[in-house]
Amino acid sequence: MNRHQITLNTRDGQSVVFECATDEDILSAAEQQTILLPSQCHNGSCGACVASVSQGDYDLAPCSPDVLSADAQSHGQVLLCRTHPRSDLHINTPYTYDFIRFERTPERMAEISAIETVAPDTLRIVLNLLADEQHGQAAEFEPGQYMEIAVPDTDAWRAYSLANNTNWDGQLEMVIRLRTGGLFSDYLRHAQAGERLLVRGPQGTFTLQENGLRPRWFIGGGTGVVPLISMLRRMADWGDSHPARLYFAVRHRDELFFTEQLAALQAQLPQLQVKFCVSQPETADTSGAGNVIETLRTDLAQSTTLPDCYVCGSARLVQGVTHVATMLGVPATQLYSERFVAAP
Repeated sequence: MNRHQITLNTRDGQSVVFECATDEDILSAAEQQTILLPSQCHNGSCGACVASVSQGDYDLAPCSPDVLSADAQSHGQVLLCRTHPRSDLHINTPYTYDFIRFERTPERMAEISAIETVAPDTLRIVLNLLADEQHGQAAEFEPGQYMEIAVPDTDAWRAYSLANNTNWDGQLEMVIRLRTGGLFSDYLRHAQAGERLLVRGPQGTFTLQENGLRPRWFIGGGTGVVPLISMLRRMADWGDSHPARLYFAVRHRDELFFTEQLAALQAQLPQLQVKFCVSQPETADTSGAGNVIETLRTDLAQSTTLPDCYVCGSARLVQGVTHVATMLGVPATQLYSERFVAAP
């Protein structure tokens, strides 16, 4: 079987080189050589391993058009978990070198310290990492990253974004939407404080970028707002002066959560504007900003400075925001996104 040299070039100008056989996908080949690239689903449905081929020939196995459109493919974008080389390849990644691991992602035990309903079928979960000799007590992660949780009594893992900031107490805060028939959702419906779970991470490259004092606009749909709240909490803790906006999109007003926490963030970040975009308000409810895409379109058209846009939510939301922002002049280099993909 032919083997080809793969050169991955990271956003900060560094490179990683390894070999991949024609019958291997690039992500798996890297993992076999203990080069752990940012990824999640390994089956072409989440988009976490997106990259761009700049040189070489390859075959791309079928993948979800929601995460890699035909247009993106025509411009050389690929998912590393679905890419098989036919020659040596040069590939550009959207992340920096420090997101590549050369050892297994840490696994730790955590205990549920709080579990409460914050919106219909939506739970706030707080886990506390148990101290161990290798990792200590602290929960260290970048705002926007996620942790994977092992579903008890199965071999499945589920990924959830963190809402809080890195801390020495080992606390992990998440907001999880329950899904009918979902493996972890079924567990959570009966979970109690004090139960222990195995967690793995942190993972993910959807993080804050340092681009001077350019405005930051955050657009989240439902629980897609969670990693954005983590980013805003980091900005508040660091006394960040970036102009900022948060667009919190839901269908119905009772799906909003963390409204008190957002009010507290506005007190810490006076430059932060928050817009609750309720697309299907009650008849008498006129207080919501309405459809988030149209609200964003209006605001971008009136803005004198093109912001960095961070968007997290469904594939439809990410596509809609990307389309509107691009049409109104926001460069692709100022668009950062993460799609939420429902797991069974």
